[in-house]
Amino acid sequence: MGKSIAQGIDKAPSRSLYKALGFTDEEIGKPIIGVVNAYSEIVPGHSHLNQIAEAVKAGVWAGGGVPVVVPSIGICDGIAMGHSGMKYSLPSRELIADSVESMTYAHAFDGLVLIPNCDKIVPGMLMGAARCNIPSIVVSGGPMLPGRFKGKAVGFATMSEAVGAVKAGKMGLHELNELENKACPGCGSCSGMFTANSMNCLTEALGMALPGNGTIPAVYAERLRLAKETGKQIMALIDKQITPRMILTKEAFVNALSLDMALGASTNSLLHLTAIAAEVGVTLELGGDTKDKNTVAAVSARVPNLCRLNPATDTTVVDLYEAGGVMAVMAELARPLSPNIPPLIFGGALTVAGRKLSELYNDCDILDKNVIRTKDNPYSKTGGLAVLYGNLAPEGCVVKRSAVDDAMLAHKGPARVFNSEEEAVAAITQGQIKERDVVVIRYEGPKGGPGMREMLYPTSSLAGMGLAAKVALITDGRFSGATRGASIGHVCPEAAEGGPIAALQNGDMIAIDIPKGKIDVELSPKDLKKRLDRWRPKDDSVSGYLLRYRETVTSAARGAVLKKKF
Repeated sequence: MGKSIAQGIDKAPSRSLYKALGFTDEEIGKPIIGVVNAYSEIVPGHSHLNQIAEAVKAGVWAGGGVPVVVPSIGICDGIAMGHSGMKYSLPSRELIADSVESMTYAHAFDGLVLIPNCDKIVPGMLMGAARCNIPSIVVSGGPMLPGRFKGKAVGFATMSEAVGAVKAGKMGLHELNELENKACPGCGSCSGMFTANSMNCLTEALGMALPGNGTIPAVYAERLRLAKETGKQIMALIDKQITPRMILTKEAFVNALSLDMALGASTNSLLHLTAIAAEVGVTLELGGDTKDKNTVAAVSARVPNLCRLNPATDTTVVDLYEAGGVMAVMAELARPLSPNIPPLIFGGALTVAGRKLSELYNDCDILDKNVIRTKDNPYSKTGGLAVLYGNLAPEGCVVKRSAVDDAMLAHKGPARVFNSEEEAVAAITQGQIKERDVVVIRYEGPKGGPGMREMLYPTSSLAGMGLAAKVALITDGRFSGATRGASIGHVCPEAAEGGPIAALQNGDMIAIDIPKGKIDVELSPKDLKKRLDRWRPKDDSVSGYLLRYRETVTSAARGAVLKKKF
């Protein structure tokens, strides 16, 4: 692409602008690589990305290309959490994708190196690269090291639950202050298997990043070496003209789903995988009545959960790195248990390494079976995420099964209904929620929020108050990857679309059976229809970008992507 805007007599004006940047004639004749850098001074996961970008640039120069750094926005979900700013988090994914597309086409880059780290930035950049379909590769900033407090690994999720513990009288303010000084010790994406680390791990399974991208810690020199190798590799991709749509096939997405289930990753990963898939014309179904053997529910049913990482346990992503990382997990999934059982990974999938996925994991071994279990000894025979259906969620909803206490896998209790996150948090912290209750938070979906806020505050408050194994929570919104407990999100259709969740009233009995994939309210079809017939949309005052987002966003079941036609 780049050469087309810099060659010939007619392009002399363009060349003059390149020369204003200090480019030589020789450099103008080489491939121009857009290095999309999400660096900022407000996101801990991104505060060091200039170092990563410099290492990428060194690799590009070594490979014979000319790197140019261009920016990307990025929102820190932890800082945006618990107030109206979180409404902008998921919508920012679309802005990032649009900006990658805009900068790439406007400047006719020959290739892209994408440097994200946190939640929406990873999928947003991948969506943009998929649209442009020029050689592209991801290298993230890497996970934060865990903090240490009283001999235990701690992190952002620990802080969130500590707030609930203080409000419940189980922790003092002095201890809280000590903890906040140690929980997040430096740069990098938060240290648990939250959304950022989930997505960075999944880029390896998708084939869009080199091995190690998901787990090499942010502060390790190995991360800089990976960035240099990534910069060199983009030149090989340009030489072979390997583009994202050659890599992002249905098999690649099934591989990512399989890894997702084995790791027990964030429920948000389903939103993002679905959105990336939509950009390349691949459909990912949650489940339901379909003959597709590779729906989310079907993959979850056949892939065992091999890892239990924070927030489900105290095991961190750094522990996963030391145990062999993503490729060790992939190798175990690919290992046949018997001649009659096919492997759980499509090893022939193409990757940005220019080789088949199987060539990358074949020589990888599990180094710590306490962190990565074998298929013979899994945490569970089914995946870490589960899809539920029923009269409360006809189009499905999701739960991080690997972070649910065994006592809550099947639960029945009365609904406590709230029309916003703030209402629910107030009730929880004031001690109004009792054992067996099912907290319902509605009008927080893609349209209803608008923006589908992550809700770590209510779930962490419940956990901090000792109710994580005694109370369920369901919402048409979504949860932070740091959430644990029977937290069921993405209920579709959402309340703002007149879904059944809009008809719930306090005291309605809700039955949840995660192993059976069921979620129902004990109302007859006639009574449920009668309530919905009386339903009227909630009147919210929304303006600016959120108004445009609400009018164009689709359901969570479709990845909360924007409509393709208007």
